[in-house]
Amino acid sequence: MPSYSYRCRSCGDTFEVNRPMAESSNPASCPAGHADTVKLLTTFATVSRGGTAPAPSQAAPQRGGGCCGGGCCG
Repeated sequence: MPSYSYRCRSCGDTFEVNRPMAESSNPASCPAGHADTVKLLTTFATVSRGGTAPAPSQAAPQRGGGCCGGGCCG
């Protein structure tokens, strides 16, 4: 189950709530009982013990997909 981080605007406490993705936008009360909270943007990173990452495939050119993926950057 995903974990979402929140910060209480009243007391400044930062806390996490485990809930299903379908409930990710539901409000969360801080552990001290305050209701004025904001959901924080969290990041996820992985670390590999292996050597280098495999090189991208050169079999077919990349097309579309926005700037730098579609050749709009010069």
